[in-house]
Amino acid sequence: MNPGVLVPLDFEWPEARAVHSFKTILIGIVLEALPFIVLGVLVSSFVQMFVPDSWIRRFAPKHPLLGIAFACLLGFLFPICECGMVPVIRRLIAKGMPLYVGVVFIVVGPIFNPVVYAATYMAFRNRPELVYSRTGLALFVGAAVGLFVYAFVKNNALKHSAASLYGSDGEGEGDQRGRSRGRGHGHGHGHGHSGGNRFFAMLDHAGAEFIDMGKYLIFGSCVAAAIQTFVPRGSLLEIGQHPYVSHFFMMGLAYVLSLCSTSDAFVASSFVGTFSIGSVLTFMVFGPMLDLKTTLMLSSVFRPRFVLLLSVLIAAFVLLGAHAADLLVLTY
Repeated sequence: MNPGVLVPLDFEWPEARAVHSFKTILIGIVLEALPFIVLGVLVSSFVQMFVPDSWIRRFAPKHPLLGIAFACLLGFLFPICECGMVPVIRRLIAKGMPLYVGVVFIVVGPIFNPVVYAATYMAFRNRPELVYSRTGLALFVGAAVGLFVYAFVKNNALKHSAASLYGSDGEGEGDQRGRSRGRGHGHGHGHGHSGGNRFFAMLDHAGAEFIDMGKYLIFGSCVAAAIQTFVPRGSLLEIGQHPYVSHFFMMGLAYVLSLCSTSDAFVASSFVGTFSIGSVLTFMVFGPMLDLKTTLMLSSVFRPRFVLLLSVLIAAFVLLGAHAADLLVLTY
């Protein structure tokens, strides 16, 4: 800059304005989502430490439609994080729970629970139809995927049999928990603690889960804020208003960000006005069901062909349902 040119004190370079906008959007998303992250990890940790797996296995119905309804009810009553669901379901399937029931729980559970519903409502107070559509689409996708798995998947989808997974019938839950701790995100999903230590184990689990989900929240919020700030609005509008490209773009974004379902609604709300409402719904439903970290965890539990089948089914039913909701419910 020419030293002889005086710059007004209130002048801001465009880059400074962009950085200020980025920080404002980022802080806003994180502060709105944090209370629901804390609530979610506390509820999840309580369920992990104080609700035995045997309770869930004992009441699992045999009829496929009742089994799907039971899996959805589990997700509502026991809001466990996506990271916690996969190890729990692995144990339950290995001990006799039908595969399709476990799949429905993995797919529907991250969305169909009171904590996520409250977070979505807070993020979209002015668009309540989007809140209802998220819950309804999650139930539709879960039921469709569950019925498909029930009808067509007859072989064992687990990588390990019950015998190889547990070693012997006498193996304790503490050993299972230790084995699980070596996989995934380091969560101790088990009930092998004594009554006096369970409360502290719950707090330890909640702290680890908060750190784990918090890093995904920060990463996702940074990406969302960067897109909103630095990508030209004209380019975003061109992508966001396309009837098909917008859905695929938001699915890819949800997959890469790997956000927790208690916080993704706040990230999604930052795209309202730029992207179509249907594609925002796609983001909020597809992400909790299938993202990068969930795919890695599923691959450690299920056979690769089954993980691929599950991924294709989820993507297809989410796209179909979101497009239908965009035409019938969300557009007015």
